Amino acid sequence: MRTTTRTTLGRSACLLATGTLLAGCGVLPGGNGDVRTLEVWMMNHSAGEEFIDRVVSDFESEHEGVEVEVTIQEWGGIGEKVSEALLNGEGPDVIEVGNTQVAQYVDIGGVRDLTNQVVDLDGDDWVPGLAEPGRVYGHQYGIPFYAANRVVIYRTDLFDEADITEPPADREEWLEATRLLDEPAGQQGIYLPGQNWYVLAGFVWDEGGELAVESGGQWRGALDTPEAVSAMEFYAELQGLGDGPRDADEANPPHEEVFASGRVAQIISTPGSARTILEANPALEGKIGFFPIPGPDADTPGAVFTGGSNLIITEASEHGRLAYDFVKTLTGDRWQTELARSMSLVPNRTTLADAVSEDPGAAAMTEGARNGRATPQSPRWGAVEADNPIKTYQSAVLGGADPEVAGREASERITEMLSGLRTDDIG
Repeated sequence: MRTTTRTTLGRSACLLATGTLLAGCGVLPGGNGDVRTLEVWMMNHSAGEEFIDRVVSDFESEHEGVEVEVTIQEWGGIGEKVSEALLNGEGPDVIEVGNTQVAQYVDIGGVRDLTNQVVDLDGDDWVPGLAEPGRVYGHQYGIPFYAANRVVIYRTDLFDEADITEPPADREEWLEATRLLDEPAGQQGIYLPGQNWYVLAGFVWDEGGELAVESGGQWRGALDTPEAVSAMEFYAELQGLGDGPRDADEANPPHEEVFASGRVAQIISTPGSARTILEANPALEGKIGFFPIPGPDADTPGAVFTGGSNLIITEASEHGRLAYDFVKTLTGDRWQTELARSMSLVPNRTTLADAVSEDPGAAAMTEGARNGRATPQSPRWGAVEADNPIKTYQSAVLGGADPEVAGREASERITEMLSGLRTDDIG
């Protein structure tokens, strides 16, 4: 395999036709004997080229004469590149996309409707935070590939010193434990910067609220609801049990560095952050644990934002059946298990949770994914993340602003971003 910006995997000659498959909008094309090459775009720093190489080799061995040509793409600028490919119809057959990007691509057009394939792909068991954003206007366009979400990373030695023998099961226990951990001088119960909006989103969902809601084709911000206010109040209480800055996010400074350099009992991050922590402070080897973010009730983990990837098939693909076969291969039991184990990721189906049972970080992440969610499915949600009024709202409330007033201002800004209109024009 050549490791370049364009990575080509596999070589062969002709296609053996497979059985007929129906798409949500009709028969998947590509059943003639002229098909030889399947073009696929996969993302860098995602499943990994070694993994994709093995999948392609196996796929080609089972599809005599088929060549799969994979191009490894960079995340930077990928939105414009995929949009152009969909608009001009000259793109690849299969594309890996961020799960929250599916709606914007469906809005552009050129993404194949795969609703009728959901049952064949065991869609009833898909991780919710991957399945939901792949479903637009009630139709399934994005097929869940893999997921990742935040968990609590904690110092086991500091928990032992506080006589906390097991991770908290619900929010009440979590707050009680964090208060104990925050008592020793020079120690932080948790390092939670004021603008970690992904964490706040989970608390909002736990309360039954939303970041934004759609009605009659129009999106409105929803941070001024009682549910959002309650979520922000809980966030403020938790955030106050440490020294996290009010006006910065988890990257400024990197919270892994803060955790590694002092007596910090907890941070909220993906399990992969543990590697960064240990690189910065090898003395913490054997002193790091993981547990799902606790929810209001012990029976259900806290809601979490689920990041990850979906796979889409382009409408312009002339090799629809072969493209579907490749998507089914990538999302089937064998390769989902291998991907989860090799990359410490959440497999696309809840029924495959045992695949990472021996990996503490991935196991905690997979448990949390049971209550995973995604950001609002507006095709303009990217604008909200780019100039994020949720962060401004968080800092304002932590600085003493009334959460309802600050929530109303943030909601109005979100509404403007998602509608392209001013709120007083919407009515």
